[in-house]
Amino acid sequence: MQAQWPSVKARRALAALLRNGWQEKRRTGSHRVLSRPGWPDYVFAFHDREELGARMLARIARHTGLQPEDL
Repeated sequence: MQAQWPSVKARRALAALLRNGWQEKRRTGSHRVLSRPGWPDYVFAFHDREELGARMLARIARHTGLQPEDL
């Protein structure tokens, strides 16, 4: 069964990733390269006020280990 993802602003998703141990390695415009030990780097390429839907959050989760309850 697939987890139910809410629709959230990119700022909130990024904050959840940072709480989960991801760190901003570098930034170019809206592209942030995040790193976390034991995981490949992840490029978070969204503006803070951009709305992220369930599908995009599920895709981010696949690469970062994010869970719906982290938001």
